[in-house]
Amino acid sequence: MSDNGSSTPLGRLSQLGQSVWVDFISREALENGELERMVREDAVVGLTSNPTIFQKAIASGHHYDDQLREILEHEEDGGEVFLELAVTDIQNAADMLRPIWDEGSGRDGYVSLEVDPTLAHDAEGTAQAARRIWDLVDRPNLLVKIPGTKDGLQAIEDSIAGGISINVTLLFSLERHAEVCDAYVRGLERLVESGGDPSKVASVASFFVSRVDTEVDNRLDDIGGHDELKGKAAIANAKLAYQTYRDKFAGDRWQALADKGATPQRALWASTSTKNPDYRDVVYVEELIGPDTVNTMPVETIEAFQDHGEVANTLEEDVDEAKKVFDDLKDVGVDMQDVGRTLEREGVEKFAKSFEELLQDVKQKRDALAAA
Repeated sequence: MSDNGSSTPLGRLSQLGQSVWVDFISREALENGELERMVREDAVVGLTSNPTIFQKAIASGHHYDDQLREILEHEEDGGEVFLELAVTDIQNAADMLRPIWDEGSGRDGYVSLEVDPTLAHDAEGTAQAARRIWDLVDRPNLLVKIPGTKDGLQAIEDSIAGGISINVTLLFSLERHAEVCDAYVRGLERLVESGGDPSKVASVASFFVSRVDTEVDNRLDDIGGHDELKGKAAIANAKLAYQTYRDKFAGDRWQALADKGATPQRALWASTSTKNPDYRDVVYVEELIGPDTVNTMPVETIEAFQDHGEVANTLEEDVDEAKKVFDDLKDVGVDMQDVGRTLEREGVEKFAKSFEELLQDVKQKRDALAAA
């Protein structure tokens, strides 16, 4: 599929072992070749989506109108209508990326589709929704996205045990990330016990980055002073999460699964666009480059990094400094566990709101087409 732009900044980043995925999907980009171009020129080897991304795609233009007309002949429920639209896009993206998945023996070439985020606190409902999406899309290079809430942990374990590949989303805290790693391992052990093949199951843990700085910086403003700590929490958080990854996927327990073909649950850096204009626009890429990780970037961040990104193996640099950042934040009254809980709650609420808006957009388009 070409040299994947190996001489570009993103190509060099890939050579250091970090997979570049794009946090974007739209039918227009699938049909006009834009996503294929990103694979060819920007070293993109995967794709993620979420309710907000789909909401923007479906609300704009008329690329979904023809299929909507067909669906409306047999379906009126907004959630079911959306699912049919989304499954079509995800299948087409999965088929486009399938050669990457094949060539890399399942390392990359994945697309992600999220379960209904309003189920984030319903373990059984989430697991059932994940199974339904897995069966509907029917592509081995699908990752079903499940929010990493406390209730989501059981759904993650059950889905992995059922042979479903999972992208765990909305991770903000080190404590929850460790629990997610454990849920993945337990799921794989159950899969093996039932005679399943762990080599056919993949997972990533999507650790959100920029929102951590936004929340911590706001708390520092409320406390007053300590400007030297601003803009440091997110990168420190991610660097320490990578150490959790290294610890969890080592030792005898993990080796027993690896011997049967299991692959580690890679850390995926999400929310890597820069929210604060005072910060370098590619800082959440440059400071988190390391092997066996994924960075899923919005299109704007991909373009910025291709233009002026600096490539170096930075992820395991200054780990002691990252620990010190956490200590310093604690000393001035910023509770990072509470930061994680707050961001998880807000993240679930944001995605649920986007999902509800998405269903409203589908309804409006449905009504407009029916009246035409």
